[in-house]
Amino acid sequence: MRVKIRKGDTVEIVSGRLEDKGKRGEVINVLLQDRRVVVQGVNVRTKHQKQVQAGNRKMNPGRVQFEGPIDISNVMLVCPKCSEATRVGVQRDDEGAHRVCKNCQATID
Repeated sequence: MRVKIRKGDTVEIVSGRLEDKGKRGEVINVLLQDRRVVVQGVNVRTKHQKQVQAGNRKMNPGRVQFEGPIDISNVMLVCPKCSEATRVGVQRDDEGAHRVCKNCQATID
């Protein structure tokens, strides 16, 4: 099944953890095999990193924060024209396929 959300899109979290619900952010990465997306500033995880020595380099110990992936069904694309979370349709013409906002019928691409 084709994914209608791409890297660089602005999305809104519609379900999931209470502290993340309603937040908006830019898609950093799309994991197609797992049907998950990584959104900037959402689902922030903390990893405790031990000091590791690899060759001549040392990796500093401490807490590292990073964005974890969330399921693609928990996000909705934000239309750039009407700035609302919307479903996405596909409209085909001579030039190819374009993503279309279901609310205002504006072309997203």
